[in-house]
Amino acid sequence: MYTLQNEKLKIAVKKIGAELCKITSVKHHTKFMWDANPDVWGSHAPNLFPIIGALKNNTYIFEGTEYHLPKHGMIRNNTNIELHEQTENSLTFKLIYSEDTLKIYPFKFEFYITYTLKDSNIEITHTIKNCDTKTMYFSVGGHPAFKCPIYNDEKYDDYVLEFEHTENAETHLINMENGLISPKTKPIFNNTNILPLKHDLFNEDALIFKDLKSKKVILKSNIHGEVLSFNYHDFDYLGIWAKPEGDYVCIEPWLGIADNEDTNQDLKTKEGILKLAANKTFKASYSIEIHNKDLA
Repeated sequence: MYTLQNEKLKIAVKKIGAELCKITSVKHHTKFMWDANPDVWGSHAPNLFPIIGALKNNTYIFEGTEYHLPKHGMIRNNTNIELHEQTENSLTFKLIYSEDTLKIYPFKFEFYITYTLKDSNIEITHTIKNCDTKTMYFSVGGHPAFKCPIYNDEKYDDYVLEFEHTENAETHLINMENGLISPKTKPIFNNTNILPLKHDLFNEDALIFKDLKSKKVILKSNIHGEVLSFNYHDFDYLGIWAKPEGDYVCIEPWLGIADNEDTNQDLKTKEGILKLAANKTFKASYSIEIHNKDLA
């Protein structure tokens, strides 16, 4: 585990999966990340690459050949990730293609993720290099889980997500048997920017939004006020999720999405897939800003 600290925050990142696992206020030791209770959901903030969510039968096709990847790809829980660079205020981890990765993902790549701590802000930057001679197809995203409620005098229902713009949006429903995106939708926002958090909100799995106007959302307590802001300007899709029995909420920025039920499994035509030309580099960032009074 590697740590960064300034006068306001301390963060920790696990080497395995390069997973952000702690955000703690220095002054009052308030914890903002979910504790990864294995009886509920045993992760903190998985990193998603080169797919988001589930593939149909864990399988995709590239140029006539079948390949197999687990849900969310190969970074999550990966023990081969290495610390690439550490500075006073940043940590950068890397995974470089190998003979093993080429068996499941036929591209020569370098994947870097950098955590930068500045004041009360944590920026998470994904850098992906195509080291191959052919165009590379991929998705990338985050899955951070924030503790909710934060304080002992609160309950889950005291929290809301406040979006920067008024929204009229539907969630794209997930087939809970296979994790694929069904053609069905369900209204969530009706001319509002407030999403009240309730455990039963996630009885049908994640909320998946494809067309939000907002690129910023605030986790807010009706008792103690704003907890944190989440900025995701580089990302096209947003997932909101928790286990129904879990005292946390995941705010998930995605460039890509799980397979649709009617997919032909061709990676090149997969919804949301990104293309990166040979020898080119791609970057995308999101950030978490802690607003809490405990930093004062």
